[in-house]
Amino acid sequence: MPEQTEKDTFDELLDLRMKAQLEQRDRIDPIEAKVLTFRIDGQTYAVEIDCVDEIIELPAVTAVPAVPEYVMGVINVRSRVVPVMSVRKRFGKEEIPYTDRTCVLIITVAGMTVGLIADSVSDVVSIRRSCISATPDIQNVNADKFIKYIAEPESGRCLVLDAERLIGADDVTV
Repeated sequence: MPEQTEKDTFDELLDLRMKAQLEQRDRIDPIEAKVLTFRIDGQTYAVEIDCVDEIIELPAVTAVPAVPEYVMGVINVRSRVVPVMSVRKRFGKEEIPYTDRTCVLIITVAGMTVGLIADSVSDVVSIRRSCISATPDIQNVNADKFIKYIAEPESGRCLVLDAERLIGADDVTV
């Protein structure tokens, strides 16, 4: 068995100190939520990870008549018919051509499964309590209450969406 050098001892002590600091940070500023971040028109949005079932490539969408403009139609996901909506259109943004980065977030909220078309998916991010801000209470800001809260983790600011309000179960049923 090789002898332990001063450098090895120093490295072990440093590792123990870093571990203790991380544990203290977790006690003082716990992780409040984990979110999946995605981009729409250059802005980073997120949904809480517990409602995300999977992320898939954008398949062929079958149009359905008499639905809101932002409901693009339905897709087949493992022999299930899933309504799919354009987050861009839901937010009143102009549609753009789909790319190889365009994907569908399959989410389930209040027993309803819906696909959300996003320009791209970024990452799963842990949000600490200290990184969360309430949405501004200003007229015409978050008027539809789609934004649950604003988060500013190390990876940058994102608007965490209220998935239940976003899908508006009454509007999306097909």
